[in-house]
Amino acid sequence: MTADGRFHGRAVLITGASRGIGEALALRFAREGARLLLCADEARLRSVAEAARRLGAKVVDLILDVTDRHEVERAFETVDREFGRLDVSVHNAGVITISRLADLSEDDWDRVVDVNCKGVFLCSQAAARRMVPQGAGRIINAASGQAGQARPYTPHYAASKAGVVGLTQSLALELAPFGITVNAYCPGVIETDMWTYNDREWGRLLGDGSPGSYYREVVSRIPLGRAGTPEDVAGLVTFLASDDAAYITGQAIYVNGGSFMR
Repeated sequence: MTADGRFHGRAVLITGASRGIGEALALRFAREGARLLLCADEARLRSVAEAARRLGAKVVDLILDVTDRHEVERAFETVDREFGRLDVSVHNAGVITISRLADLSEDDWDRVVDVNCKGVFLCSQAAARRMVPQGAGRIINAASGQAGQARPYTPHYAASKAGVVGLTQSLALELAPFGITVNAYCPGVIETDMWTYNDREWGRLLGDGSPGSYYREVVSRIPLGRAGTPEDVAGLVTFLASDDAAYITGQAIYVNGGSFMR
């Protein structure tokens, strides 16, 4: 679509926008006419923002630690200043570590849970403060396939993503009277840098450790016969952000090629 697409003029905030799913989200919303505040914790965000601008979008980019309440509030104040409203808030920032339970450090537990779950809470709270007076809005949170079916050696990641689903459902009930929908997306095996790390670390613990072997074995069990792409996830998220999803709230929707069904 061109800049006159279905999000023409709408203000969209995306966290974790510097690579993978977040980058695909930024470019998809840009193609469909959104005004964007792109946030991430790394300098690579700048190149994604430039790519979105080349698609015709108005883009503001901001380095953000989603676990810091003051930085989160600064980001949402930037939306107020630059766009005057917030229509869609996508909380995509996430991290993972993989290790045996005996080796899992408290620092790793705290970081994963803080980024993946506390970050969604802080951003959802800030988004709701803008959307409630408007009487409209879309909050969309990154969960994971592990919210419904955990894998070994990632108890902290699974707990954080299950927490996102619970948070999403609770907020959906609270915010529905204000015309705000709240949903979560649950990616499975997606072609991202995170899955490069997953292949290496799960392969070391569960497979023969050779590069790509664990990934190929997991993909071989997906009914659709392939891994997902970041664009596959962006298709769902932009649907949830659109007017076509006005009657969908409190849902955790899996994007996994059929590898887990519920």
